[in-house]
Amino acid sequence: MGRLDGKITIVTGATSGIGRRTVEVFAREGAKVVATGRREELGRSLEASVGKDKCLFVKADATEEADVQAMVDACLSKWGRLDCLFNNAGGPAPVGGIETIPVEGFDAAMATLVRSVMLGMKHAAPIMMKQGSGSIINNGSVAGRRAGYSTSMIYGAAKAAVNHLTVCASMQLGEQGVRCNSISPGGIATGIFAKALGLAPDKADAFAESMKAMMAKLQPIPRAGSVDDIANAAVFLASDESSFINGHDLVVDGGVVGGRLWTPHQEGVKAMRQAFGVDEV
Repeated sequence: MGRLDGKITIVTGATSGIGRRTVEVFAREGAKVVATGRREELGRSLEASVGKDKCLFVKADATEEADVQAMVDACLSKWGRLDCLFNNAGGPAPVGGIETIPVEGFDAAMATLVRSVMLGMKHAAPIMMKQGSGSIINNGSVAGRRAGYSTSMIYGAAKAAVNHLTVCASMQLGEQGVRCNSISPGGIATGIFAKALGLAPDKADAFAESMKAMMAKLQPIPRAGSVDDIANAAVFLASDESSFINGHDLVVDGGVVGGRLWTPHQEGVKAMRQAFGVDEV
């Protein structure tokens, strides 16, 4: 028995990274999945590897309302209902100080990161409310909870909007039996970091593996986060195991937002004692 047996799901931004792995794990746990994204070749390869009996790829831009409506329609046409939507699609945002941010870059980032989430909820919610059940999962970020956890302050602001929009929607939808939660990843080794630094999307994903050693030092748990960490969190929120969880932001970050790292802090305290001529306790 899979944890998502019988569930009908949609995952946006599914052609690479977190989204692609979530589709694979959802299907392994028994779900049927509509996988969406803009890169058709990658989407078709995912559909083929998972199996067309479990996965339907729909080419869609999550920022375009007509595309979002079409993906929901395709899901209903194929499988007749919708039990879970994972609003995962995202991308980088302009970097630099606030005085340097281009308006067009700001607007594009807000469309990719926030409008896409709003559109997904807008078109999934009526289906789920009519059913009296469903789970919406929005991909947030620790950058939306703390400043300085992204190369882009605009990315952080957008993810803060996602996290709060999730809570606002949960207060409405919960009354109809529909849960709405977010996942806030920490340092997950995917191509999005290379994209944020300016690398082309078709090259960025190849750098994910090489980033793991650097990212292992960012949080108390001494390894980089993986796409499986987020996919497994999404399975939990999509499943009936989380049926009383609503309006929650599930942080999956190895403890990075907990505070200062213990060992460097203690080394700093030791250095101050030595500077003051204080004996070790």
